[in-house]
Formats: sequence, C-alpha cells, structure tokens
Amino acid sequence: MKKATNKNQGNPDNLDKIKVQTKATYNPDVLSCLANLSNDEVFTPPAIVNQMLDLLPAELWQDKNATFLDPVCKSGVFLREITKRLNEGLKKQIPDQQKRINHILTKQVFGIALTELTALLSRRTLYCTKTADSKYSVCTEFDSEQGNLFYKKTQHKWQNDKCVFCGASQSVYDRDDALETYAYPFIHENNPFKKMKFDVIIGNPPYQLNDGGAGASAMPIYQKFVEQAMKLKPQYLSMIIPSRWFAGGKGLDDFRDKMLNDKSMKFLNDFMNAKECFPGVSLGGGVCYFLWDRDYKGDCEVINTLNGNSSRSKRRLNEFDIFIRDNKAIDIVKKINSKSKNNISEYIESRNPFGLPSSARGEDFPTKDKIVLHSSKGTGYIENKSILQGHKYISKYKVMFSKVTSEHAGEPDKLGMFRVLSTIKVLPPNEVCTDSYLIAGPFDSKEIADNFIKYVTTKFARYLLLQAVTSINLSKDKFVFIPKVDFTESWTDEKLYKRYGITKGEIAFIESMIKPMEL
Repeated sequence: MKKATNKNQGNPDNLDKIKVQTKATYNPDVLSCLANLSNDEVFTPPAIVNQMLDLLPAELWQDKNATFLDPVCKSGVFLREITKRLNEGLKKQIPDQQKRINHILTKQVFGIALTELTALLSRRTLYCTKTADSKYSVCTEFDSEQGNLFYKKTQHKWQNDKCVFCGASQSVYDRDDALETYAYPFIHENNPFKKMKFDVIIGNPPYQLNDGGAGASAMPIYQKFVEQAMKLKPQYLSMIIPSRWFAGGKGLDDFRDKMLNDKSMKFLNDFMNAKECFPGVSLGGGVCYFLWDRDYKGDCEVINTLNGNSSRSKRRLNEFDIFIRDNKAIDIVKKINSKSKNNISEYIESRNPFGLPSSARGEDFPTKDKIVLHSSKGTGYIENKSILQGHKYISKYKVMFSKVTSEHAGEPDKLGMFRVLSTIKVLPPNEVCTDSYLIAGPFDSKEIADNFIKYVTTKFARYLLLQAVTSINLSKDKFVFIPKVDFTESWTDEKLYKRYGITKGEIAFIESMIKPMEL
C-alpha cells in the first residue's frame, strides 16, 4: 500500500462526504433515489440499512479491529453506512480524520460487487471515486483501482445444463463474454476474502435467476448467499431477503428447515408488504431481514411490520410446521388447536386436480359426450376420457377456486387489507377445471358445497389462510390453520369467533386486515 500523501489538499469536500448530513439541509441521498427505481435491481434504502446496523452491538463501532464484509455490493450503501459509524466511533482512538478513514477503509471494510457496473457504483459510494487509488479518493493508502471492493468477472461451471454452484441454466446464461452472466463471485468460489475472519457479514443478495423453464420461470438464489456466508463463520450475519422461504417450496425446503431450527437466529423483521421496505418494488409475499448471532442460542425476536405498525414477540421459529408470520395470530391458532385437531387441508386436492394444463380450453360447443371445462378464459367442453386424474370429483359437487391470491404481487390494498381468495364457485357434477384452479371436496350435495364456500370466505378463515401465504400462490398446505367444522351447518364470522373464544381485540384486528367478500 502507498504511504499517506496529501492528495486531498485542494479537495476538502472529499472527507466531508463521509459525514452524516444535518437535518437542517435538504440534500436527498442518491442511494435513496436508486432504491425507488424499479424491480430490475432491488437497491436497499439507507434507512433500512441503518435499521439492520442498529441490531449489531454498539461496541462494534468503537472496535478498530472489527471487520465487515458486504459480499453482494450493489450501490455500496451498506459499506458507506458502516464507514460513517466507524468514523464517528473511532474518533478518540484515532483522532486524525485522514488516518482514521485510511484505517477503516484498508483494515475494516470489505466488499464483493455483483457486477462490473455495481463495482464502479459501490466504489464511487465508498471511496467517493470509481477507482480506489484515484487522487480524489477519500482513502490515501490504496495502490490498486479496486481497493477493498472486489469484482472479477466469473464464469459458471456447467454440468448437465446447470451450474454446479448456483443452479443457473446453461441454455440461458452461457453467453458471449460481452454480456453479463450473473455468475456471482461469492457463491462461485471466487471470494478473495475467504481466508479472512469477519465479525460481520451483511448485505442484500440477488433474489432469483431464470431457470430456463416455461414462461418467466425463476428459481430463488438468495438462500445460497446466506448459506455461503454462514460457512465463513462470522460473529454476526444479517441479510435482507424475500419472505417466501417461510413456507419453503422451489429450492427452499432445506433452507427453510435450517433457518427455522437454527437457535442462532436472534432477530427477524418481516414486512408483509415489500413496499414498506423497498418503495416502488412489488415483491410477492413480502420481505424480511434477520440477525444471526453465532454465539446466541435461544428464542428469536420476531417483528411484523404492516401499514407502519409493528408487533413484537419472542418465540421459537419452529413452533408450528408452517411458520406463522403474524405475532398476533399465535394465540388465535393455539386457541383453535385446543378445540380442533383437524383442518380443512384434507379437503383440498393437490395441484392440477384433473391433470389438465392451464392452457387447456376444450371445444366451443357442447355435445352429448362432453362435460364442462373451466379455464382462465371461460368455459369450454371436453370429453370425459381426456381427464387423466381426479375422477372421484367428476360425478360430485366440488368447490373450485383460483390458486392465485386476489392481491397483486401478494400486496394488500391501499388500506392495508387483504381479500386473499379470488375466484371461487361451486362446480356441479360433470364440470371440471384446468391447473389454474384448486379443487376442494368432493361433496355429496350442493348445500354442503355452499356451506364450505361460506366458511372459507369468512374473515376468520381467510385470516388463518393468510398466515401461511408467503407468495401469490395457494396450495394444499396453506390451509392447515383453518379448522375443520361441520359443513352441514352454515357458518358466519360471529359463530366462529364465539366457538373459538376470539377476543374483541383479536376480532378487531382480524376485521382490520381482511376485506369483506361477497359471494
């Protein structure tokens, strides 16, 4: 490294850029602006970064030996805010500001960028110039352009059309060298800091990759960054990721089990509406950030945030088979379980109840040998012999409902309320549907099928369904919190609240979250 020089003479503003802006001056943070741009790259707003940093022990900011790594740099905001805190906390130990900044940026703060573009942006944020060794850099001791903010173009390692590190599809990402391959260094064995020990690893990883499936099929990738970070055994790990992992699913089942059973999970803040965390970004199922403390063993402090309001509890994340997001729902579910051990998931058929793809439409006109087919485009007619499965439903009444929730991207309306269920109707005998729908039943009469619909459309039932939903899709396992009742009886919210001992306060909360639903 170079010896300290006087390169900041004639450019005094460089050092001042590391300071926090005073409230008296309106000076919009460009990184706050970036966080409002679009879904293309989910940049983290500085306010959220500081909420995450507030979870760390205060004494870290006075420790000149503490080390920090952001392995997924996009805008450099995490490293900038860390540097600002260390700059303030180390004033007494290193009084000279230039020496203090040099020490922090060369000995304590490290980053790995996701792409060449984000590397340049992050260096500009952290060093106030796109090259660390520039005469305009706030650090005077770097002798390389990268400084401690690393980026190297990385290649996937293909095996059977998939990358062995991230699972990317070779047909999608085996590209010309001039194009971005999205082979991220941190999870592709290209981590220049893998021999270092970090006190803190923190960041906002990429969320998904196109997996080469039909349409816009994508697979989650954020869990691989969390798992890789844990392998480095930091004292603290904090990342902001989609909340979809709560329910497992595509590529997430093992990750979900590890996270929910890990007693080092110390803190979890769950935003049911991602826009409260990332303004302008639609992210089905919401988003969360967590603090993992290597030496902590105990219950997790869970915060739910919705419509600017937060509730807090300390609990085991694995208390139920499906993670219950809402702290206020815990007591309600326990009351229900004390009175009813069975749930209505036994009535719900697994996806694609009749073996018909979503694209199936049938014929336009009925004939004697055909039955009614319901699809997203309306009704058509299909021969009975074309139905591959679910034959027990054909001659019975059943309830059909859309497997996609009512909310756009899983988000509540402007009042913070959810409808949850979308299309729902009774299908009489000799009517079937495509894979766009789920089926409940079979039922021996229309009256029982009607009562089932009345029950699942109560605010009580839809609130319980919402507790298991972390994306826009419904499935059989999402109905496990809704108790089984006698469907020869017609049910209302009032009868259900009384049956399960729901308090006035709990009723008011349910009613404030769930929209009325007219049939």
